[in-house]
Amino acid sequence: HVQLVESGGGLVQAVGSLRLSCTASENISSLKAMGWYRQTPGKQRELVATISSGGATEYVDSVKGRFTISRDAAKNTVFLEMNSLKPEDTAVYYCYADSPQGGLIILRSWGQGTQVTVSS
Repeated sequence: HVQLVESGGGLVQAVGSLRLSCTASENISSLKAMGWYRQTPGKQRELVATISSGGATEYVDSVKGRFTISRDAAKNTVFLEMNSLKPEDTAVYYCYADSPQGGLIILRSWGQGTQVTVSS
């Protein structure tokens, strides 16, 4: 498994900003994709943003125009820049990485999660 270490969560007021970081234990250029999920108590984990090995990005509709996913291959790090935060963005955010294992097999690794709390 790829080891992922997240940082950057915290408490922020509504319309504020935070930047999450996820640093991988290996060269992220070799990974198929990385991204972020979030989860609140009693709800399923929701995919927030992804970035492919080719740099293509996708976002859930609720964060489009407010969140930006990016990566720094030299630092093996993926970022999630979150602007115009809303209380409904409050969740534990999990970084993931998909690493090819040969053929069609993809191994997904997870970070430990970082809490984001947005106060109204």
